Amino acid sequence: MSVRLLADGAEVVRASALRIRIDPKEMPAIASGPPVTLAMPELCGPPEFLATETPFLKGIEMRTAKGGFRIPGPAAVWYRAARPIVEGAEISPLMRAVIAADFCNGTSSVFDMNDWTFINADLTVSLGREPAGEWVLLDAETWIGPDSIGIAAARLADRQGYFGRAVQSIIFEKR
Repeated sequence: MSVRLLADGAEVVRASALRIRIDPKEMPAIASGPPVTLAMPELCGPPEFLATETPFLKGIEMRTAKGGFRIPGPAAVWYRAARPIVEGAEISPLMRAVIAADFCNGTSSVFDMNDWTFINADLTVSLGREPAGEWVLLDAETWIGPDSIGIAAARLADRQGYFGRAVQSIIFEKR
């Protein structure tokens, strides 16, 4: 399945999804992803900054498990979408995983957010199993190259363990 969004006839957004058939079978114990060793969301505090700076962030609950926003370096944050994206429509665990995945570049910053912008040009989410529950852990790290581009990547987890990965291509610009 694919979707294209156009503005004045020019493609500005492209999305594609590949759904792989699930075939339940008895699998060896090694088939599960690694367990989460970081604290669960109820044991973590909210981020240091005020998370209601934009209307979008007002609908997201966050709990910092490692590192933190505005602190350069790897970080891990639990995310929970607190309201529907479409009025009256329930948010599935898969939707929650993709919402959290979009925060790779902000979760693990490389530069000071006050001095630099770093938008993602794309987002790829790959799953080893279906996510479960409301909270999604984004265990992220960002790398930057010498030409103002970089990569933000993260492992995705829920309370049952790690289930996937997210990768973004990042464009860095001085404010």
